[in-house]
Amino acid sequence: MDMDMESAIYAVEDEKFDIKTQCHVNSNEDGDRFVGIKAESDKAMVYFPIGYELPESDAEIRTDIKHLIQVLAEFTTKEDRLLAVNKFAAPQTVDFPINAYRSVIEYYLSTGKYYVETDPTFVTATSGNQDWSRTVKEQMPLVQRKGDVSSFIFTSFTVRASTPNYAKQITQINRYCVYEAFQKLGWLYVPFMPEEPGPHPTVTESIAIVRGKMSGTNDDKKRKLFQGMLDMLNYMDEKTSEKQFYFGTDDFDHVWEKLIDRAFGERDKDKYFPRSRWHLEYGKYKEKRPLMPDTIMIYNGRYYVLDAKCYKYGWTGNPDHLPNGSSINKQITYGEYLEKYKGIGADSIFNAFIMPFNMGKNYFKITNFVGNIGEATGDWRRNRKLYERIQGIVLDTRYLMYHYSGKPLKEKIALAECIEAVLGKPPVATGADALPEHRPVVYDFTPPVMMVAEDPVPYGVKKVDKDE
Repeated sequence: MDMDMESAIYAVEDEKFDIKTQCHVNSNEDGDRFVGIKAESDKAMVYFPIGYELPESDAEIRTDIKHLIQVLAEFTTKEDRLLAVNKFAAPQTVDFPINAYRSVIEYYLSTGKYYVETDPTFVTATSGNQDWSRTVKEQMPLVQRKGDVSSFIFTSFTVRASTPNYAKQITQINRYCVYEAFQKLGWLYVPFMPEEPGPHPTVTESIAIVRGKMSGTNDDKKRKLFQGMLDMLNYMDEKTSEKQFYFGTDDFDHVWEKLIDRAFGERDKDKYFPRSRWHLEYGKYKEKRPLMPDTIMIYNGRYYVLDAKCYKYGWTGNPDHLPNGSSINKQITYGEYLEKYKGIGADSIFNAFIMPFNMGKNYFKITNFVGNIGEATGDWRRNRKLYERIQGIVLDTRYLMYHYSGKPLKEKIALAECIEAVLGKPPVATGADALPEHRPVVYDFTPPVMMVAEDPVPYGVKKVDKDE
């Protein structure tokens, strides 16, 4: 039986609704690289990046989805949020104002009500903000005599008050925005829908009204709500009935690079970039775009050149999914540049590829959030220097997404120790001895079944085979 989108993603009054069934962890295969939220005609799905381990509880999953949205909003640009034409029938751009929808929902849930303005009124009371002019005219005082002097004592006053006005247009618009926001994202917060909004101004009229309200207040909370409503209304005004709701990217590689750089990198890394140029016989010389390492990490006087690779190896264990020769040679070039042109000692320069993996399920029996899976070298080098031996590092996807801010020291130390494992490895053969015997390669592993959200293995717990 076909379900409409609301039935599929909100599951109103359906106690059996399991939000995990709306989640998918991608494999980085062609056609399975999108990370974000995609709502089509019959259902909405949340797509997590490769290596992500979903938690068990419904509440934790909802938190992870909201955190995924935060990461994507922070680390993607409009250009990143473009979908390949051959994958979806929807328009290419995914410029959905997801944070606007969230701010409207969160205001509603935090206050427990719609945005309502009040009208000033006056009531009779024994205390309150007294209006003496109205009190004298409207209230009967007691007369107290003392000798020849009379005084008036008021036991009741006319006081200022306010009454909510639910008929105001701004409230009607807010009810409409709340309902629209819950249709799209309410399922991230609660398994119910608010009541339908009723009559309200048109979208065009609403935009003008909300703009006026925003310009007339300095209250930060109200301004955030009005800005969210305004962004929503502008999106609704521009969209067509055929446009579907997408927020995310096909290119999570860039997000992975930015996460690594934010967590471990130096801000002024551009001074470590090797540059090159053409000296032309005709016209002025042309400087070429410099080689740019993703991240330069400095810790305890040592330099670590990090290349973030959102490759499949951490999930498949297949050597074909490791960085190729050109990437290996570039890393060696970075290290050589630091030594020869920046005056850094070769014994203080380290190289590493950083790839995603799942510390709860992996081929390497690594249970920590970071681990060393081997090293890459160039047969054309003597491989006597540390930076000529590029360490292969795997880093848990979910862990990184929750620990990238604030330059975390514990994580930096753990990463440095993993990379410095090269210090305890035996020397690498050079020259003819470094060339492997040419024979067919046979991979002794079974390709994993596609990771699905329903997998019951808890986050951070190693799955033990029955035969062990």
